[in-house]
Amino acid sequence: MNGLQQAEKEGNKEIAELEILIESNLSARELKRAIAVRMALTGKIYREISQILGVSEFFIGYWKKVFKVKGIAGLKLGYKGSKGYLSIQQKTEVIEWLKNKKYWDLDELVIYVEQEFGVIYKSKQSYYKLFEQANISWKKSQKVNPKFSEEQVKKKREEINEMLSKQKTGIESGEVIVFFLDECHLLHGDVKGYVWGQSNLRIEVPITNEKERQTYFGALNYQSKRFHVQSYPSGDGKSTVEFIKYLQNQYKNKKIILIWDGATYHRFGEFRKFLSEINGDKEPDDFLITCILFAPNAPQQNPVEDIWLQAKNFLRKYWYLCKSFKIIKFLFEFFTKEHKFDFPKIHQYTYT
Repeated sequence: MNGLQQAEKEGNKEIAELEILIESNLSARELKRAIAVRMALTGKIYREISQILGVSEFFIGYWKKVFKVKGIAGLKLGYKGSKGYLSIQQKTEVIEWLKNKKYWDLDELVIYVEQEFGVIYKSKQSYYKLFEQANISWKKSQKVNPKFSEEQVKKKREEINEMLSKQKTGIESGEVIVFFLDECHLLHGDVKGYVWGQSNLRIEVPITNEKERQTYFGALNYQSKRFHVQSYPSGDGKSTVEFIKYLQNQYKNKKIILIWDGATYHRFGEFRKFLSEINGDKEPDDFLITCILFAPNAPQQNPVEDIWLQAKNFLRKYWYLCKSFKIIKFLFEFFTKEHKFDFPKIHQYTYT
């Protein structure tokens, strides 16, 4: 292996380490450091990184240098031991600090209390109490679809698992690739959400056009857990066909099984025509592309919905970085594209 190949190998290793760090539960400051270094290592110019993340070029160079010397550990906030509680005077200082801030984040409060006073609480409730004493609250609503049927969902899950069992040999050999697929219409207004804020004051996010949007198609590989994402002008038959062709190109000469919802353009029109051309007169067991629909009115069946939600929560958590829709799209893709996602919902679908 020559010097250039060795350097490339080391660079790929460093980027992989950073991606693992970024996917972990980081504080806002740690995340910004890790993203800045990763972007620098992948060749983006400092000026562009500075504009996207809202940091100085000195910040980028400094943390890149620290990472090269100390690795992942250098990007993390230091630990110096802790006491178990705040004094009355210290609590007063923390509450005043919270009241004078323009935005609130639990991670930042944890770091502030540790660095300023050497205190780390064992329970998050202690930090929530500080927010409450500063008159800062967290509110959230839930929605429910009245047409949802648990019986239909259960029946469909059994049907999907039966199909997976029949395809077990092909799935394990890699000849059959199963995808959970869904679309996401990212709006500029999606960055709005529930954040810590003073109860009597509005939290304002700069949005020039709340309805500005970008459509994404996402496919989660059932076996590898890798998530493929592509952007398109809209969610329709044409975009669906283009995305499936993209997946075919990624998995050449493989049979593909798509598990998705019953959107009209998944079942009719341009995609239906494409499906007929691909499968021709083949028997169902020999189809190059097989489609299975989830039960209706229950988007929570699809693991991809959880990925979209995680991505949007990521944007809402770091809303103060989202100074334009261009940055919002960058962060959304940064969080999702080609990453691996594995959580309990995926494992309700099984061939064992």
